[in-house]
Parts: sequence; structure tokens; C-alpha cells
Amino acid sequence: MREKKRGKGMFIFICILVFLFSIIIGIVSKFAIQPSWAKKYSVQWSDDLGTLHNDISYGEGEANKFDLYLPKDNSKKTYGLVVYLHAGGFASGDKIEDKNTLAWLCSKGYVACGINYTLRNETNEKSVLLQSNEIKQAIPIVIEKAKEYGYNINEMGIAGGSAGHCLAMIYAYRDVQESPVPVKLLFGAVGPSSFYAEDWDVYGFDKDTDESRKGAAELLGIMGGVELTPEMIKDDSYIEKLKPISAVMWIDENTIPSVVAYGKYDKVQPFKGSQRLLETYKKYNIDYKYFELSHSGHGLQNDNKVYQEWMETVEKYLNKYMPVK
Repeated sequence: MREKKRGKGMFIFICILVFLFSIIIGIVSKFAIQPSWAKKYSVQWSDDLGTLHNDISYGEGEANKFDLYLPKDNSKKTYGLVVYLHAGGFASGDKIEDKNTLAWLCSKGYVACGINYTLRNETNEKSVLLQSNEIKQAIPIVIEKAKEYGYNINEMGIAGGSAGHCLAMIYAYRDVQESPVPVKLLFGAVGPSSFYAEDWDVYGFDKDTDESRKGAAELLGIMGGVELTPEMIKDDSYIEKLKPISAVMWIDENTIPSVVAYGKYDKVQPFKGSQRLLETYKKYNIDYKYFELSHSGHGLQNDNKVYQEWMETVEKYLNKYMPVK
């Protein structure tokens, strides 16, 4: 019996380890190769673009800080804000990694912002839920701080990659009604949008076994910040408990325009989950663009043409829904 329990514990440990390791590999592969067209969307920051304010606090936590990129032209009555949230599997990463993306957004005339959130580690029990609540807490402070610097925000978009994309979707779909300003656009790539166990087939959670249900209860419970049991996985009672972090469950006919991209061979964020997201977009007939990179994994590294189309569409949707005037 002891050996059996040890075996189950090892399975759970391996699932979590594979999840975090795969996230890191995906990030490395994404940024290892930069095609020539990508330079348009990656701008080196300089004082010619505007003013950068680093590490502004929005909470008591050590990680509760954001960077604010203010465009050179400070003469407008109002500005659009674009928040971009960093990747890292909810356990690593930093806003500085998106500096070139944020500089690009600022160069287009937006107030841009990168927000750090408390990462899960061996000394805390931070969940996706708690991280999403930190983002929710930060947004009003970002807008107020921009106003203090003379940039009145009248609308915003939110985006991110991987874990950051997940958190961006939660804000855009779950928290949109409580936003201090209208949220006009969501864009991002390879972020988990749902936490149905059967979607997480890359970890074997779609299997009808005690071991699979045990692993799903552990990993999904950690992400949701709730206690789940194998019995809850079996009878589906766990689903409602994970609604606060399942962005797809908050989509309706009023959901904002969204531009997303996913890799068909993703071994980190399950591709089946992105298919559920796509079907939900269709169900509610919202304005969306969904890009499938059919030869890529989490890094989206093997479909440059589709990746380029996705970025060009992001820019088109920014110009359509958040035009810089």
C-alpha cells in the first residue's frame, strides 16, 4: 500500500515538473529564432519614444510592481492603454522580458504597461486565481498613475503570452464589467483558457483511471487555488470550482473582440482546450480571429507565415478598436 501511494505521488510530481519544464522550453524556442518581419513588432526602447517609469508599486507584495511606457506626444486629451502580461508558467518570468513589445506599443502612441504578479514557488501557495486577482487590483492603479503623469486613459486592451495570455483572458472576460475604463480588445497566444480535465490530454488527465483523476485533482487544484479530489474529477463537480480561472466559461454575446494563436502540437497548453475556446467564440458570434499554427508547439516556432498573419491581425484590430487619434 505504501509503495502504491508513493507511485501516485510520483506521478503527480512528474506532471507538475513536466508542466513547468515544458513552459520554459516553449519560451526558449519562441525567442531563439526571430524572422526578419518580426523586427517590426519588436522595438528597442529609447528616450526618443517617450518616458519609461519602472517598478511602480500597486500592492504590498514584492512582485506587485508595473512598468509604465508613456508616448512622446503628451498633448492628447485621452490615450488608449495596452497591458501586456508576461509568460512563465505562473512560476517564472518578468515584465522586463516584454520590453521590446511594450516599446512597440508605445511607439504606436499607446500608453503601455507590463505588470508583474506573484509567482508560485516552494515558499508560497500562489494560484492562477490569486495571480488574476493581483492583475485586477493593478489595473485601476495603472490608470490612475498614468493620469498623474498627464495621460488620461479612456480605453484599454489587454494581452499576453502563455501564462500571461491566460491571465489577460481572465481579466478581459471575467473582470471586464469592473474595469475602470472600457476594455476594447484581447490578444495573445498559447494561454490556457479552460481547465476541463479531459482537455488536458497532454498530461493524461483525459484517461478514465484513478491515477489520472488523482493527477488532475492535484495539478488543477493547485492552479485554481482550491482543494479537489479524484471523486470531484469523476463526477464533474470540480468544473464549477475552477470557473474563476476558466476564461472560456465567462464568454457570452458581449465578449470583446479577441485575436489568439495556438500551436497544434502544444505539449504545455493542451490544444484541445484551445478548440473549446474556438467553439465558444463561434457559439456567441463575437468578433474573433483564431490562428492555428499546424506545425508548432508552445513556442509557435514552425509556422512563420501564420505567426506573421497573427501579428498583422493584432495590429489591424488595434487600429480598428483602439485607433490612435
